[in-house]
Amino acid sequence: MNLNIAGLALVPLLALHVLNASADATLDKLNERHRVSVGVMLTGLPFGTLDPKTQQPVGYNVELANELGKRLGVAVETVAVLPPNRVQFLQQGKVDVLIANMQYTDERAQILDYPPTPYEQVGGAAVIRKGAGIKQWADLAGKPVCVSQGSNFIEPLQQYGAQIKAFRSQAESLLSLRGNGCVAAVHVAPTMRALLNQDEWAGYESPLPTELIPSDSVMWVRKGEHDFQARVDAIIRDWHRSGWLIDLGKRTGMEPSQALYALHDRFKDSAPLQALP
Repeated sequence: MNLNIAGLALVPLLALHVLNASADATLDKLNERHRVSVGVMLTGLPFGTLDPKTQQPVGYNVELANELGKRLGVAVETVAVLPPNRVQFLQQGKVDVLIANMQYTDERAQILDYPPTPYEQVGGAAVIRKGAGIKQWADLAGKPVCVSQGSNFIEPLQQYGAQIKAFRSQAESLLSLRGNGCVAAVHVAPTMRALLNQDEWAGYESPLPTELIPSDSVMWVRKGEHDFQARVDAIIRDWHRSGWLIDLGKRTGMEPSQALYALHDRFKDSAPLQALP
């Protein structure tokens, strides 16, 4: 799948350096409370989890949230969300932005807005018990497959003929797999790679040769929050310019995609983003 960067020109970078009196509600809130609330998934590394020693959130999404707050000049509050509630948390104002493993889909874009520059590209991977004889996605036809509720992998899996079993969380999905409730669990590929590095998953593998529907990883904001959307987009572009996202991916075990390197090449010669008031 190609990167969804056709709309990048819709947000002129120069416009982001000027805030006017009509700033949208999210920017008004940030200016009043000096804090941005970010919805993140804490369902496992590399994306996010709780440090067992400090009980503080850590991981790729958490570092994105912290750097976003730094670039916005405000403190960061991370809020743990799950697939069934993450959209509601954003729409109800419980969080200001989602960095929550929500790849771009047309359906999501109908109810939420997003900075048009993706920060990564991620597809799905299947974890399967060794010896199951499943070698390609089509082999899942007629078989139960565990996913998270609201996953963008549900529709393509149904097209392959899989019988979907959707759970409230990734943890419940994986528990069902271990209990033989399904033949495969399908979630974002970086999480599945990290999972198979653990000793307790030695009896499982991810044998399918390609990721399922690689899609743009974008941050999501409320509909109509165009000033906030534009400011976040400028920050993401600058991350690409500097190569910070590539460094972050390597450091957190995300294995930067070829799409990420292409975005760095696209923006590396652009002018650095100036500090915003």
